[in-house]
Amino acid sequence: MAEITVRQAINEALAEEMRRDAAICVLGCDVGAREGPFGVTKGLLKEFGAKRVVDTPISEPSFTGMALGAAARGLRPVVEILYSDWITLCMDQIVNMAAKIRYMFGGKINVPLVIRAPFGAGGGVAAQHSQSFEAWFNHVPGLKIAVPITPYDVKGLIKTSIRDDNPVVFFEHKRSYSLKGEVPEGDYTIPFGRAAIRREGKHVTVVAYSMMSERALVAASELEKKGIECEVIDLRTILPLDYATVMKSIEKTGRVVVAQEANKRGGVAGDIVAEIVERGFDLLDAPPVRVGGLNVPMPYNAGLENMVIPNEKDIVEAVETVLKN
Repeated sequence: MAEITVRQAINEALAEEMRRDAAICVLGCDVGAREGPFGVTKGLLKEFGAKRVVDTPISEPSFTGMALGAAARGLRPVVEILYSDWITLCMDQIVNMAAKIRYMFGGKINVPLVIRAPFGAGGGVAAQHSQSFEAWFNHVPGLKIAVPITPYDVKGLIKTSIRDDNPVVFFEHKRSYSLKGEVPEGDYTIPFGRAAIRREGKHVTVVAYSMMSERALVAASELEKKGIECEVIDLRTILPLDYATVMKSIEKTGRVVVAQEANKRGGVAGDIVAEIVERGFDLLDAPPVRVGGLNVPMPYNAGLENMVIPNEKDIVEAVETVLKN
């Protein structure tokens, strides 16, 4: 297997899928001639031409709506929202239209639409370029939500998303594009709703996704030095969410920490904790603990930014807290 970056994994997946199916097209600001701000669409315009790699005006509502219409008519568009913060501009197209059309027309119209949304904090891009809005879309029936972090998972899940007949919001962490990992050379997909156990343990279950999965692994290595064995679960998708794997792990450990990078208030972690309590309260030997960002706008200053974003130390402290109870 070749070792590639997340950036390369997305690029390879897009190119391979576009070669496989002529109905697949890519739309967004600067995805063509400039090959995307993060270099993800490099080479696609040259290979597939301007009819399938479309540089759009800076108007997220218009090109998301255009992609929605194209999906309803049989194409399979992949839209890039330059920063996920700007997904707020096309909430009507995603939430009120894409998520509901298949249901409202009794399944007669499919919406094979993928919306790629680089999200997350780090790097000093301040309050309007550092947000994580996955919890908003988790509330909306009719959508699927992918949050992979490794090159292997990113490539497999974006292929799955493109082939799905339902709208998918595909969150890519902006700080992940240079992360490396092994990826098979042949075609493969990863199903929605199947988490990955990144590390096995017996004392505490740590449930995380996206960049927090990477930080959870670092925290688990630190805790191992103290004799604490953490089982780290990377959700990979949060809608649908693999509660079977989560509950099986908790049945073994009796304790759970749920970590997200987004602001703690109203986040996915809280919803997961609620589900865990409802599904298996008797399995818990201690109250679940959440890890999340501070409930403030993201500062530009690097020192302040680091105070807001949860890190490995926060996960270590959460695990130690849940073990005290």
